[in-house]
Amino acid sequence: MNPEDGSMTSTKPYLVRAIYEWILDNQMTPHLLVDARYPGTQVPTDFVEDGQIVLNIAPTAVQALVMGNDWIQFNARFGGSAREIQIPSEAVVGIFCRENHQGMVFPPSERDAQTAAPAAADTATPALPARRPGIPARSTGTGSPPRKGPGKGKGGPTLKVVK
Repeated sequence: MNPEDGSMTSTKPYLVRAIYEWILDNQMTPHLLVDARYPGTQVPTDFVEDGQIVLNIAPTAVQALVMGNDWIQFNARFGGSAREIQIPSEAVVGIFCRENHQGMVFPPSERDAQTAAPAAADTATPALPARRPGIPARSTGTGSPPRKGPGKGKGGPTLKVVK
């Protein structure tokens, strides 16, 4: 807290850590949705779609995971290649579990609101990528079940926003 103006630090890193623990406690797989365009973000650009990337941060998928107040850092393999991932906490758009897509989406930061295009200003929550490579497209919401593809997945990542 800044005693001069009464401002406090961001709650986002604390919430990300809490949701991460909750997902692991329920034996599910935590995934981060990250704004890959946020300054300082180091993620494999080959897997970025529409400026965002979904990262599996399960203990079996990453090494040396550090979730601090300013940064999330870990090592992971992408396409067989080891990479060091560095994500500013403010670049995290959401955290959810792969199996049932429960989790939390964060409101855009002040920086995002100031740099957002006027056409995108009326979108309240950031959208998840429509599709990841190797994962079939998610349901269109028409009541039909999601299509199953060649992989083991149940469909692309989705979040259910609970207010």
